[in-house]
Amino acid sequence: MAKAPKDKLFAKKRRLVKDFTFRGKTAVVFDDMLNRSVPFYAEMQRMVGEIATDFAVEGTNVYDLGCSTGNTFLALDPVVASGVRFVGVDSSPEMLQKAREKLSAYGMTRDVEFVCADLNQGVQITNASMAILNLTLQFVRPLNRHRLISSIASGMNEDGCLLLIEKVLSKDSMLNRFFIKYYYAFKERNGYSQMEISQKREALENVLVPYRVEENMDLLLENGFSECEPFFKWYNFCGFIALK
Repeated sequence: MAKAPKDKLFAKKRRLVKDFTFRGKTAVVFDDMLNRSVPFYAEMQRMVGEIATDFAVEGTNVYDLGCSTGNTFLALDPVVASGVRFVGVDSSPEMLQKAREKLSAYGMTRDVEFVCADLNQGVQITNASMAILNLTLQFVRPLNRHRLISSIASGMNEDGCLLLIEKVLSKDSMLNRFFIKYYYAFKERNGYSQMEISQKREALENVLVPYRVEENMDLLLENGFSECEPFFKWYNFCGFIALK
């Protein structure tokens, strides 16, 4: 599979930094952006696959909500039963086209459906044994998050699970500053300049709205899920598993 072009979206000084979008040029470099911007991204995908071996049931659907370029399905395909159907939902047509191209190049033979839809409007979930929100909910407007989680839970089979991975805030402002500092140091180690980090932070300011760990857990438990536990934590990133 061809190597993703390098992310240089914020490498030049901009007079006006516009809100971050998943359209156009972002889709082209998104895989490189993920690998250089998300700590332990490959390990998180491995963990999602590992959990899926216990929750993805033959004859049911697995949903990746905010599926971007299809990486999660590539991680799941080798480890879940062939009768599990994949459904990817994303609001960016460019991301979905990249996903189709990648799955075709990989040679995936299972039943896969891609849907272009805005999760702010909720989502139609049917016969789901598992759903995944991998760094997606933080881009859904807060006033729409309860409705989205409720719609996921209502379409999920008994004993199904939702995996939620998010950037998170700390209750303590000092720890929050430290964790952000450590995160930016991670990005610098991966080749991003301070200007790139600063301009992307500005672009995300009104687009990415993180919650505290406790707020995310309450959101899940108040909207149709019976149990919730963190399964991954790295400074200001956290993964949750919620059971129907």
